[in-house]
Amino acid sequence: MRPTYAYLGPEGTFTEAALLQVPEAADAERIPAASVSSALELVRTGQVRAAMVPIENSVEGGVSATLDSIATGDPLMIIGEQLVPIRFVLAARHGLELGDLKRVSTHGHAWAQCRGWSSANIPLTEYIPAASTAAAAAGLLDDSCSYDAAICAPLAAEQLGLDVLADNIGDVEDAVTRFILVSRPGALPEATGSDKTTLVVPLPDDHPGALMGILEQFATRGVNLSRIESRPTGQFLGDYFFSIDADGHLTDERIADAIRGLHRISPGLRFLGSYPRADQRSYGVPEHHQDKAFRDAHEWVRGILDRE
Repeated sequence: MRPTYAYLGPEGTFTEAALLQVPEAADAERIPAASVSSALELVRTGQVRAAMVPIENSVEGGVSATLDSIATGDPLMIIGEQLVPIRFVLAARHGLELGDLKRVSTHGHAWAQCRGWSSANIPLTEYIPAASTAAAAAGLLDDSCSYDAAICAPLAAEQLGLDVLADNIGDVEDAVTRFILVSRPGALPEATGSDKTTLVVPLPDDHPGALMGILEQFATRGVNLSRIESRPTGQFLGDYFFSIDADGHLTDERIADAIRGLHRISPGLRFLGSYPRADQRSYGVPEHHQDKAFRDAHEWVRGILDRE
């Protein structure tokens, strides 16, 4: 049976570009979803093998819709990640020029990343929010469209046959968005030596040093955190969970030991997967935090107990 993948649509989004980087998904059936939650629901119900969704942008930070959707509901697992350089274009219907524009539509994250260029080059245009950059571009094909141009990915402009009035209009030239490929829980991807482990850690109770208790589980075992964000649980004001990316794989002794410690203080801990890093960046591990050091320490204590 031909595998099927979902992604945050419509066609022409940066998310589709991320999915096309996955070899097994390039020739598979791809289903665009209207939202992150609906894409992940297709995974949870078994209608697709996996879904690609955005999780982090180098300019705007974490994508709250993804962080919240994977932290609750039926368990999911991250099996891979992709990095996509973000390049925006200003696209319009045929015959328009910059001076003709009165309203421009795009997604809120895209508008934030192009605000400086827009202020300098099209200062009198009104911003119209859209569900996605690709949706804004597709809307231009509707005769009743209320705006004149869209800020979108080059892929969307090309697919829809729109005129590109300006290229590479992002305020940060090297902006990158990180996307994750999410499936139902199963076997972990094999460790590569350049891996990432993602966790959701609820704050058990609010007291002085509560966050320190979480962080020291990593620090004392030599585990570097590449991302940590707090998100409200929605239960009541002041109730939070932490979304964490740690350098390493669950099969690494230091990662497994840190997660054991976390589970003792936060039994609601959610493991979201260990998977290869997209940037393949290596990270040094001091000798006393390497697997052999953990095994030697276990054996040393076992030797004492055996004597007893």
